[in-house]
Amino acid sequence: MKLSVVVPMYNEEGIAHKFFERMEGVRSIFHERFGIERDKIEVIFVNDGSTDGTFNILKDLCEKHSGYVLLNLSRNHGHQITITAGIDLSKGDAVAVIDGDLQDPPETIADLYAKHLDGFDVVYAVRKKREGETFFKLLTAKMFYRLLKKLTNVNIPVDTGDFRIMSRRVVNVLMSMKERHRFIRGMISWIGFPQTGLEYERHERFSGETKYTLSKMIKFAFDGITSFSAVPLRLASYLGVFTAFIGFLYALEILRVKIFTDSIYKKVD
Repeated sequence: MKLSVVVPMYNEEGIAHKFFERMEGVRSIFHERFGIERDKIEVIFVNDGSTDGTFNILKDLCEKHSGYVLLNLSRNHGHQITITAGIDLSKGDAVAVIDGDLQDPPETIADLYAKHLDGFDVVYAVRKKREGETFFKLLTAKMFYRLLKKLTNVNIPVDTGDFRIMSRRVVNVLMSMKERHRFIRGMISWIGFPQTGLEYERHERFSGETKYTLSKMIKFAFDGITSFSAVPLRLASYLGVFTAFIGFLYALEILRVKIFTDSIYKKVD
């Protein structure tokens, strides 16, 4: 298998058919540009416990068309676990990851692959333009990526998501890492090997609403910072030293009171 494309899906019944159509076009592009036959490309849909009709739509598509695989998770496990499950199932020499909401154009996968053939083990997509996102989302995203870059010990590229392509050796190392709280883009940066970026324009969602609520974004940021930064450990150490110092002062005060009180009693006697 030349290429695996991992596509996490959660409540995307309004997009699933359109995404499939775009991926069919991508498979044709790969044949034209790289001479790769359609049966050498597998598309792995990972249904993250959707509560709408997403599962049934994907199941029908995968049963009717070769080259498509459906992995159905028992419940909603979250974006990073969903991606991990799909990557673990992949067989391709190269593995691409792309969300199924069509904000990231599937056709860009071919450009990432071309760059990968130049000798890069990881080619990550860099967002030079983000359509259809609120000022608050753009501001918080910008702050998050730059804060993460300052706080972490890993050089995580700014303005990137999980949209990228990886070599099989990167995938093998990634799958050997058993972290429970996964921050995939950070883990891939930490792995090393030759990596580069490719700019693209991120589009507005084709349908539906973003699944990344504010609470999920905060948790995601927390996982990223705690996984790759020594700052939380330093803060915990400082807090421990401060607490011990306060305890020491309290012990001295108790000792002082006890000695002073005993002296008074002796004088009275």
